[in-house]
Parts: sequence; C-alpha cells; structure tokens
Amino acid sequence: MSLRVLVAASLLGVGALPGISQAQTTPRIASAGMQPLPLPGQARVLTLGEAERLLIERNLTVIAAQRGIDVARAQRLVASSIPPMELSVGNMIGEFNETRYAGLRGSRFHGPNNNVNVGLTAVIELGGKRELRTRYATENIAVAEAQVLDALRNQIFNLRQNFIAALAARANLEVAIANRGSLDRTENLLRRQVRDGALPEGDLLRFQASRLPFEAEVTSAAQAYVAAVAQVAVGLALDAAAPVPAAAPSRDATRVPLPAMAIDVRGRFDTMPDIGVSRGTLGDAVQSRPDVVVASRQASAAGANTTLAESQRWRDVTVNGGWTRTRLSQDLPEATQPLIANHQFTMNLSVPLFTSRITRGNIGVAQGEQSASEAQARNALLQARADFATAWSAYEQARALLRLYTGGALTRAEQAYRSSEQAYLAGGRNLLDVLDALRTLNETRVAANNARSAYLTALAQLEFATGVDGVAPRL
Repeated sequence: MSLRVLVAASLLGVGALPGISQAQTTPRIASAGMQPLPLPGQARVLTLGEAERLLIERNLTVIAAQRGIDVARAQRLVASSIPPMELSVGNMIGEFNETRYAGLRGSRFHGPNNNVNVGLTAVIELGGKRELRTRYATENIAVAEAQVLDALRNQIFNLRQNFIAALAARANLEVAIANRGSLDRTENLLRRQVRDGALPEGDLLRFQASRLPFEAEVTSAAQAYVAAVAQVAVGLALDAAAPVPAAAPSRDATRVPLPAMAIDVRGRFDTMPDIGVSRGTLGDAVQSRPDVVVASRQASAAGANTTLAESQRWRDVTVNGGWTRTRLSQDLPEATQPLIANHQFTMNLSVPLFTSRITRGNIGVAQGEQSASEAQARNALLQARADFATAWSAYEQARALLRLYTGGALTRAEQAYRSSEQAYLAGGRNLLDVLDALRTLNETRVAANNARSAYLTALAQLEFATGVDGVAPRL
C-alpha cells in the first residue's frame, strides 16, 4: 500500500485499510452530543428531561414563587376573619375627696380587689366588607398561582437555552477531538515514514506546524463547553465548582483542557424535530400564556379591590360594653342595709364622621389601579402576540438554514474533502491541501452545529412565546 493511501486512511480515521475504496470514506461524527468525553472526574450524566425535572424541584426562583402562594393563602385567612373584639380590664388605684374650699380629705389607695372595670369592644362591619375582602384575597391567590407558572416557564426556557448551548459546545468539542485524533494517527504514520527514510523530515515539520489551529480549536471548544455547563448548573441550584469524585485517568484526559465537572450533559443534538402544529393554532394559544394570564388575573383582582373600596361608603359601627365595680367609702351615711360597692353597666355606639372625602379618595385610587391593570393586561397580550410573531419568524429562518447545511452545504464540504483526498492520492495535491480541505470541512461542521443549535433554540423560543407544551425539542 502506498504512503499516500496510508496517510489518507489515517486522516479519515480508519487506520490501515486493505484497499483504496475504504480510504475514500468521509470522516463523520456519529451521534453528536452523545459521545463520551475524556473528563478527569466522575461527572453526573444529565439529559434535558432529567434537568427539567430537577429544575422543578430545585430552582430557587420557582421555589420563591411558590412561597408567594403560601403568602396569598395566609392573607386570605386574615381577610376572611371578622374584626377581632377587644377586651379591656382595669382598676382604680386611688381616690380622694375635695371640699368646697378646695381642700382634700379622705385620700386612699385601692387594691385590684376593691375596684375593677371590664370592657368589650366590637366592630360591626356593614356593606359586606368581609366577603369582599375574601374575594379580593382569593383573586390574589389566583394571581400567585399564575406567577408560579410564569416563573416556571421562564426558568424552563432559560434551562433549555443553556442546555442546547451546552450540547452545541459539546458537539463542537467532539468534532475538534475527532479531528485531532485523525491528525495524531497521521503524524504517527509520518514519523514512521521519516524513520524509515521514505519521507523527508521537512514534510513532518510542516505537518506539525499546520495542526496547531486544530489544537487551538480543542481548547476553545472545551472552554465553551465548561462555561455552558456552568450555566446549566446555576438553573438547577447546583454548585458548578463543587469537588467531583476522581475517575480512572484516560489517555486523552491530560490532552483535553477540561476540569473535573459536576455534570456532563448528553442529548441527541443531531435531531431535527418538527413542531407538528399549525401557525394559527399556536397563535390562538398565546392568550393562555402564563404571563398573559397573570396580567388578566391582576386586572380581575383590581376590580375586586375597587368593589371593596366602594363598600367603605357603608360606615362601620363600633359597640362598647362595660362593667365597673367600685368599693364605696365607708364614711358614707349609714343606711338600713350598709352598702359596700357600686356596680355600673355601660353600652356605647360610635360611628365615624366626615369620611366621605376619604372614601371617595380610596375609591378613586382603586379605580385608577384597576384601569392601569386592565391596560397592562391588554399590553401583555399584544406583547405576547409580538413575541409569537418574532419566534415564528426565527423558527422558519432557522429551519431553512439548517436544511441548507444538512441538505447541501455539509455535503459539498464533504465532497470537496473527498476530491482533495483523491487528488492527493493521484499525486496532484500535497498533504497541506488535504489538511486545508479538512479544516474547511471542520468549519462547516461547526457551522452546521450552530445551525442545529439555532433551530433547537427556535423551537424552545416558540414554546416560550406561545406557552404550548411539546413544541420544544425532546433531546
């Protein structure tokens, strides 16, 4: 077998082949996003489905939003309660008598057993205020529940964006590692040929110099993958810098600049799913998007608050009842039956006066807040429609670009590489031409990965914009 055939076979990653027909096989990266990486530690393998389940359990933003429901329910408990009655207890601690000429006599102090007064105060609400407060608090619970769904929607979308970006970085790293593996095999072959005297040493040196860009691509791809995985960890409330159990060292681990990582994302990055639903159906579903529902429920709650403010036209009545026992002075004139104490029972009713201006002001505030909430609800729906229009356009453009790469551009780059390889075998090209064709193929594969990332992100964006489950890719 000739040297050119051996070199071409090594570049293609197929080793020493029995015939030239196999040497013409184009190097392919199978199952992008699923290949094992030479990590120095035992990272937790994580798929998108598992990450989404973890997010629901661990995401701090979602947990904080869930606590908002607890707060709203507690507020309804308070709002549905009647105004508490007030009990008062006291006593007279001392007394003195005053004479006509401003003299004082008969001063004494009293213990709690000698004088005591007990009072009870209750507020009687009119106009159905307690029922209206309860309704307003119930509306706020519905708002808090919708806010949890909106927080979950936002965090799931952020997770999917970061996960897809991590898969894209991983696929690019897989391409870079595979390219370097092919170059390693070629360099080993050239070393043997130089040692055997079949090739001048200058060819080996030129080859070694030409592979430096491929080494730089491994470094940049590895750093991009580490950064993307760290963002995935943040959404799952995981410590990206936590110590990782050591793993058995691999031959490639020392050559790939990857630190010990807490998680290693996996997924079928080369998939191209279809949404399976029409544009009109997605457009109609926008009004059920969680943030639109939040704005609508806030407007409804503002309406309940206006009704509650209007009920203040009914003035509440405060009822005070009391009992007082006072031990009488023993120097009073004697009676047939000596008196030792005096008991008094009291009843008072009080109604607030001059409250009309305050009531009108509170109603005006509530009506203004209601009008603002209704305007915000309309604006939220219009913004959601705009988000959908943008997301649909991005989806169509990303789909067209991905089809361009998978249906033509990538194929042409592979054909150009095969043509350069065949010309090299026939003696019409040198080794650097083949390496240049491999570099072009590598750049095209990276661009195809970016196109796949853009398409998968566009699907996630489309689900985020419409709130329709199942549109985002299942990797």
